[in-house]
Amino acid sequence: MRTALVTGASRGIGRAVALRLAKDGFRVIVNYAGDGVAAQEVVDTIGANAVALRADLGVPEEVTALAQRVRAETDVLDVLVNNAGIGLSQPIGEVTRAGFSRVFAVNVEGLFFLTQQVLPLIPDGGRIVNVTSGATRIAFPEGIAYAMSKGAVQTFTLALAKELGPRGITVNNVAPGIIDTDTNAGWLRGDPGARAYAASRHAVNRVGQAEEIADVVAFAASPQAGFVTGTTIDATGGGNL
Repeated sequence: MRTALVTGASRGIGRAVALRLAKDGFRVIVNYAGDGVAAQEVVDTIGANAVALRADLGVPEEVTALAQRVRAETDVLDVLVNNAGIGLSQPIGEVTRAGFSRVFAVNVEGLFFLTQQVLPLIPDGGRIVNVTSGATRIAFPEGIAYAMSKGAVQTFTLALAKELGPRGITVNNVAPGIIDTDTNAGWLRGDPGARAYAASRHAVNRVGQAEEIADVVAFAASPQAGFVTGTTIDATGGGNL
């Protein structure tokens, strides 16, 4: 049985990805940072072929501990989905050093060093999928530090795809648009005007669902995507066209 690690998999897009990969026959390692109850619900939904491992990717020691626990769980990691991330909805004048550092610690540094430390487990023909953002291809001053962090990940993807390509390991980004998740619930679900505005930002004139992003990630993780690497799969519903 193939094994996948999905970071930030207790809720939202990560949860949908974990469930979809399980449906595709993977044993899934469900990483979470704080919501152990939600993570256990994902594991219970999947069944015996899942395990939850806690780690805050913004803390270097916890990243290392997670990599060690993954190595204890499996000798081969067929798919790594770097989904964990945090937002920062502030313009440049409001961003503090602490906020900036935290966003980059989770979204960039943690992702980088977790990938580095589990890379020896990824076999020839393996898959790495990084969940980035449609904000990287537009001007996004209201979330400048967040957009910068996701842009850094996309640059990381390019370099790693080039390095690992000879082994048949593909490395791709999946860039969501505005998705109906718990993270966005505060502003998206309570205000019909906000939802209408969010929908209008997409060419398909609606907000995306986590399961739709999971479908795209599942493709990038599949054998059918063996000739796709070093690129960004836009899953924004035609955002900001």
